[in-house]
Amino acid sequence: MDLLHTLRRLVGDAHVLQGDGLEAYEVDWRKRYRGRSLAVVRPGNTQEVAAVVRACVEHGAPIVPQGGNTGLVGGGVPDASGRQVLLHLGRLNAIRAVDADNLTLTAEAGCVLQVVQQAAAERGLLFPLSLAAEGSCSIGGNLATNAGGTQVLRYGNARDLCLGLEVVTPQGEVWEGLHGLRKNNTGYDLRDLYIGSEGTLGVITAATLKLFPRPQAVVTALAACPDVDAAVALLNRARARLGAGLTGFELMERFALSLVEKHYPQLPRPLPAAPWTVLLELAGTEDEATERNRLEGLLGSALEDGLVDDAVVAESIAQSRALWHVRESIPLAQSEEGLNIKHDISLPVSAIPGFVAAMPACIEHAAPGARVVCFGHLGDGNLHYNVQAPEGVAAAPFLAAHETRINALVYDEVQRLAGSISAEHGIGQLKREDLQARGHAVGLGVMRAIKAALDPAGLMNPGRVV
Repeated sequence: MDLLHTLRRLVGDAHVLQGDGLEAYEVDWRKRYRGRSLAVVRPGNTQEVAAVVRACVEHGAPIVPQGGNTGLVGGGVPDASGRQVLLHLGRLNAIRAVDADNLTLTAEAGCVLQVVQQAAAERGLLFPLSLAAEGSCSIGGNLATNAGGTQVLRYGNARDLCLGLEVVTPQGEVWEGLHGLRKNNTGYDLRDLYIGSEGTLGVITAATLKLFPRPQAVVTALAACPDVDAAVALLNRARARLGAGLTGFELMERFALSLVEKHYPQLPRPLPAAPWTVLLELAGTEDEATERNRLEGLLGSALEDGLVDDAVVAESIAQSRALWHVRESIPLAQSEEGLNIKHDISLPVSAIPGFVAAMPACIEHAAPGARVVCFGHLGDGNLHYNVQAPEGVAAAPFLAAHETRINALVYDEVQRLAGSISAEHGIGQLKREDLQARGHAVGLGVMRAIKAALDPAGLMNPGRVV
């Protein structure tokens, strides 16, 4: 029996898709990678996922797991061979359980992040993972890439928010590791092995996630800073005065916000253009008036000391959402401006001012007229340091001519400063060669050994990560 016939028997004819019109599955979000699958297969439960994997193994067919297809490193789309089975997990979308006393929620991998947030909110609780794609990205993909987002400063990455997993192995077996235990010291932590593995070691089908009490009040503000040194000083002061209540501290350079203004002129501009703008958020245990006074006091002292030139505090939930909308629209505005060279880098916070000061001249020398788009999560040291083609220059030839050189410049400096070439987006196929060239030899050897041990046939998302 051929593979396609077997797959149709396992999941139903309607859930084995072939032919044209599959761009939503076969083209990545940035429209940089375009592949061709043997078929898009949409199983409806964990047992069907396991059966599909076993069938693919029997026929030697590579498998590419996919969630919401919002990744930025080409990790979830097939190659051009037409041999790979794209395993789309969107039908695994049930909230299996909410345990309010244990502060946990168990969700299937295809659950959209926003749905998980809402399920927690309906019980008066908080699931704090938050990122711009939360209306379409899925929990399985968030965990497979160890997604970060805007609240890592307080709550950590996706890895820190997961207690247990259910995973289909490359042999088509099911590891039932779902539990809601904070303490479970029984050998190797297989959960951490699968989180961040980008589908190369198995298929995450469900997860038990941590929930938190909802804060009594959330207050958001924008502050204009003269330079990144001032922004770091403001961060340090906010940490000292606001403690664990500081949940967000975002940094945005002037040109990044100018792209938002250009492509989304309907969005508000609460402050005049400034060299650098910080968005900070306080989620506290006191009433809203008290928490607003704390944040205003912080900003007032920063104004007096020259760390901030201007500031505004949101007066309502709607205003707060509007401020966040501006920040989250930067990647969309970049996309409207054209394909760009993306760098999702991580640095010690102390090294960021020097990095930001030194890099523009290096990039200008390598590619005259290139435009740097710098923004990111200053609170946890994660910058999105992207490079746009010069005004009026087509993006594709610019990338072809300059991407390799610009990547080398950025990554050389990141390594010199003891940073990472991938903070929250993962490796995928975009950074695979960079990882091989720049990763520690011993660590890479261990990763290859794990891959060979768990997936000896090399069928799980081949060509990604290692």
